[in-house]
Amino acid sequence: MAVRQDTIWERFLSPVVRLLIDEEGMRRYADSIDWEKESDRFRREDVIMPPYYISQNFHGITGGYLKSSAAVTYDPITQYVLPPNETVVRQALIDAIKVQPRRILDLGCGTGSTTLMLKQAFPQAEVIGLDLSPYMLVRAEDKAKTAGLDDMVWRHGNAEKTGFSDASFDLVTASLLFHETPNAVSQTILRESFRLLVVGGQVLILDGNQKTLRQLDWLNDVFEEPYIREYAAGNIDASMGAAGFEAVRTQDVWWINQVTSGVKPIPGEDTTVQKNVIQHSPTSRDTTIDNNDLEGLESPAFGVMA
Repeated sequence: MAVRQDTIWERFLSPVVRLLIDEEGMRRYADSIDWEKESDRFRREDVIMPPYYISQNFHGITGGYLKSSAAVTYDPITQYVLPPNETVVRQALIDAIKVQPRRILDLGCGTGSTTLMLKQAFPQAEVIGLDLSPYMLVRAEDKAKTAGLDDMVWRHGNAEKTGFSDASFDLVTASLLFHETPNAVSQTILRESFRLLVVGGQVLILDGNQKTLRQLDWLNDVFEEPYIREYAAGNIDASMGAAGFEAVRTQDVWWINQVTSGVKPIPGEDTTVQKNVIQHSPTSRDTTIDNNDLEGLESPAFGVMA
């Protein structure tokens, strides 16, 4: 297990943010769920945890995401690290959708914040959220029920090898996943996304702005992110092209994030690869993320949960 770093967040920022935290409320929520029993409903024996996932800490969470405390505390920290706010950033992915999807797969869905927004945007579509952590899926399902979205599907699985059939989705998405995976793994995920999409289907990757992260290296020291420098040094556009996608296009999202789109080409069509970068302009749609009133609760970087 990786040794916890003495990050800028740990030393300076978390003590300030803790003043806004309802730690008792977080504990009440954590105690209201039998996490082991509920996670067993999702846990699949055929899912093998990859070494990169179980050998590192993420966001200051000792042991990573394979624990209930990560599921309870992920949402609160996210609202502090996605300027100007989490909903606006995630909405950029929704705004970039150019297809009319009947089936959507959200890879590395975590607690389901983007997955829920996808279902809200396309209520008639089948929306599936896939994640390696069954604890995160428990949280995602709970949020979906609170939002009245009981028909969503949550699946324990690896984005590198999902087990779904070829050409079975119209849209594949991944939010804030690639900076938490080595570049070789990200490339495998893109190849898997290509396999899963119908021709003309779209892939969307929302994550940190690689150009900004390269220019402001100190940002990489704020949180415990073992693969973020490798991610920053990479190029999602080039990775998408290598996986076979065309019409590749990246939009800046509030300087610190980016959303990249690619299309699985229709055989025989001449699809131009667009490498230009544009600035995302948010829509007026009022789509909110319901985190069960936990947005002001404990951050995983605080290490309060055992």
